[in-house]
Amino acid sequence: MEDTIVAMATAKGETSIHILRLSGPEAEKIINECFVPRNIERWARQENFTLNLGVFRDENRVLDEVLVGRMLAPFSFTGEDVYEINCHGGIFVAQRILQSCLRHGARLAEPGEFSKRAFLNGKLDLVQAEAIIDLISSRTETSANLALSQLSGGLSKAILNLREGILELLAFIEASIDFPEDEVDELDRKTLESRVLKVLADVQHLLEGSKTGKILRDGLLTVIVGRPNVGKSSLLNALLREERAIVTDIPGTTRDEIRESVSVGGILLQLVDTAGICESNDLVERLGIERTWKALETAELILLVVQANHPLTEDEHHILSAHSEKVIVIINKIDLLEKDQHVSLPEAGIRIPFSVIQHIGFEDLEMAIRTRVYQGEVVGAADPLLSNVRQISHLERCFTSLEQGLLSIQQGMPWDILSIDIRQALQYVSEITGHNVQESLLEDIFSRFCIGK
Repeated sequence: MEDTIVAMATAKGETSIHILRLSGPEAEKIINECFVPRNIERWARQENFTLNLGVFRDENRVLDEVLVGRMLAPFSFTGEDVYEINCHGGIFVAQRILQSCLRHGARLAEPGEFSKRAFLNGKLDLVQAEAIIDLISSRTETSANLALSQLSGGLSKAILNLREGILELLAFIEASIDFPEDEVDELDRKTLESRVLKVLADVQHLLEGSKTGKILRDGLLTVIVGRPNVGKSSLLNALLREERAIVTDIPGTTRDEIRESVSVGGILLQLVDTAGICESNDLVERLGIERTWKALETAELILLVVQANHPLTEDEHHILSAHSEKVIVIINKIDLLEKDQHVSLPEAGIRIPFSVIQHIGFEDLEMAIRTRVYQGEVVGAADPLLSNVRQISHLERCFTSLEQGLLSIQQGMPWDILSIDIRQALQYVSEITGHNVQESLLEDIFSRFCIGK
């Protein structure tokens, strides 16, 4: 990391200001060659975390009036000397300043290189680095809060505690290997077994939370299904607050899937409006109905829209029985019921009396979705939640290795055999935070960042 890197930290285009970030061992030299502060005495005091007004020059030519932020090592984001140049928002102005930094010895940063340097300098771990990506790409307040929680180190602390627990298991085993097998008390095996069970419980707790975490991060694939003209497209439009789907009294208006995203109760729903399920002689409509049945198999949540004053059809009964755990029944058009007419309630699933036209049932639907995501529990902001597929995969492998180690203990395997599974568990959990990670993985993770981050 001997190079000094520079990049625009703001998106290209015309805006009010642009920010260029400069980091590395030559950052101070480059900035002193190009920046002329208005208050020279204050600048000379090397005060950290300050903004300084002045002009940016190159070959005695003024490029712009700028504000330069100074963040000195080791207290900066990267752990190196960092200078942030705030210039006017024309892309031409920013490019001139960028080229000047390059001419004075900096090189253009690679995607995610600032964050990679922060990781390599111990300013953040891989969990926090990946949380930065999630924070940038978050689409709901809930997913942003989850990413912020991970960035603040709550999840990292939980993973590090697991790692420490596994290291203690390994130390216990290594100490026992130094003694002949006949001198190892059976009590030692019982102690080790109880310790493995404790670590397994901690891993299981994090994995259970990952189901919620992944939904908050990526959203919930939600299929709206029902027979023609029960109000599926009207429900989609109402959730989106726009006329996305065509709504008519003619059955079969929706023939192909319509996909949109919307936040409901802080949960991102990946909505799929489908063709109405019915018998049809129309080839195009039949193809749409086939896609509807396929969509149900991959759905994480099904909003089954039925009509309040009609009995359930055979297809609706089938959806309820085949997908009961992920179905919310929207009993729509209750506004059409006569005074003495009762709602036709299905026997299974979460059931919500509903009227898109009168806007009845939306709060109940939001609560039902939150109950589905949080599994009926209230998850606090401080609760560490795994949400990243890579992290979940490694933790699942860690759990499997610990289970195998537990089985080896119970079968009376030699201590050196026990250490193999525990070491493997340690390897997996270390790869989550980056304690033991290959360069190729780092390249893959940080290449997903934008240049300047």
